[in-house]
Amino acid sequence: MKRTLWARLLKYARRAVVLAGVVVATLLGARALDAWRSEPLKPWHTFAPEELSRDELEHATWERYLAAEQRIFTEVRAKVSDRLTPELRAGLNRYAPGSRVYPGNFATDWNRSIILEPDGAPRGAAVFLHGLTDAPYSLRHIARRYRDAGFLAVLIRMPGHGATPGGLTGVEWEDWLAATHLAVREARKRSGPDKPLHVIGYSNGGALALMYAMDAMDNAALARPDRLVLLSPMVGVTAFARFAGLAGLPAIFPPFAKSAWLGVQPEFNPFKFNSFPVNAARQSHLLTSALQQRLLAHARDNRWQGMPPVLTFQSTVDATVSSQAVTDALYALLPANGSELVLFDINRSPHFTPLFRPGLAAGSERIRAGSPRRFRLDVITAAESGAAVAHVTEAGAATERTEELGLSWPRDVFSLSHVALPFPMQDGLYGLTPDPADDFGVTLGALAIRGERGALVVGMDSLLRMSSNPFYPYVINRIMANVGQGGGAGQGGTGQGEVSQGRASQGDARNDKAGR
Repeated sequence: MKRTLWARLLKYARRAVVLAGVVVATLLGARALDAWRSEPLKPWHTFAPEELSRDELEHATWERYLAAEQRIFTEVRAKVSDRLTPELRAGLNRYAPGSRVYPGNFATDWNRSIILEPDGAPRGAAVFLHGLTDAPYSLRHIARRYRDAGFLAVLIRMPGHGATPGGLTGVEWEDWLAATHLAVREARKRSGPDKPLHVIGYSNGGALALMYAMDAMDNAALARPDRLVLLSPMVGVTAFARFAGLAGLPAIFPPFAKSAWLGVQPEFNPFKFNSFPVNAARQSHLLTSALQQRLLAHARDNRWQGMPPVLTFQSTVDATVSSQAVTDALYALLPANGSELVLFDINRSPHFTPLFRPGLAAGSERIRAGSPRRFRLDVITAAESGAAVAHVTEAGAATERTEELGLSWPRDVFSLSHVALPFPMQDGLYGLTPDPADDFGVTLGALAIRGERGALVVGMDSLLRMSSNPFYPYVINRIMANVGQGGGAGQGGTGQGEVSQGRASQGDARNDKAGR
């Protein structure tokens, strides 16, 4: 009887293994076929510049990193830009020197590491960590405000970024963390050991900021941040990222090399890669997994000594990172140390409400119902008039108050997005109402085009995604309130004020040369 039972179990197990193998083979085959049919790889996909190793980064000086960076961009010019065929030199191509989006033609190439130095001795130092496929450009507005407040602002280009998307095919998240350590070392060296240290992270950079803060808590030799500011932090990613490595398996066979890419797109954005390799998704998953494990370990062992206050800005609608992970895997674990969370809700205007997916509105309501908390919570939403209001619950309080912001939702905007938060509406590249003086060859945020599907080289959804923040004046005022340049909207923290500073600094050789 037992033998019969074991025989049946073994038979079912074999069938399950065969079935699983068939499913995996089918999925990989479909993935390989899909990649084979996609656009051919271009030189910027196949050329991967050699970065400093992780060990080299841990011991490198800022000057050595800049020298390696210069070598990388020189190689890109020689091995990619100078070898483009005539057809690849046409149109908007960030790698064509004659293109109006070629970064080398701008007064500042924001793909590179840069330090903005204040007038006089620094009052403190701020380190800025950009996101995945991104560049220091994404945090330039906030960095300039820190600089104007007397802080030294260090914006580092993460390994694998800025040069070619091919650089992301071999990089590992530990390389980014080593670069973070390097940036903090330089910031502390230039500002002095007793000055405030802030770390500002956007998306993937938010995860790195948190990892560094815990490194510093566990290692007394590292400079401890006095404050973290996170924008759309990558605390958790989509489930697909967990299996992204499998999606790239067909790439081991040369005819299916394109399987190593989740997206192969034209590169018309001067400061962000449009193409996205499988390895980038995999590294983001590995980073967030390591981050969540460390957060849980610190909470379990109550090892929060020295954890700085965390100020986070997050859209409840985010197709890149998990908004719920920000609350459940980060803020639910933090101690009562003055941390604050700002959530941007959907626009609940009556003409949008019928179009929202069922359950979309429940996210912020669930969080608002969870008081009292150990952190302050602000939920930004729309009043019936369309004006933006903040529902504020202080740490430890059970009731909330409502504050008017003096700002409004644009009539045709139903939510923010993952990429929108660090950019004022007047940003020259991503702004909905770009300042003509802040010119980078293309105004991606202001495109409002209509037509038939399939006619464009990029998907319509990428052009319709909200890429700037109508509440940026509120964001910058909240950030600067503890830096020395607070003030209400309409004063120094307005979006227009940021653009004015951008015009002044764009050609400011003092600021640009400081980090080169």
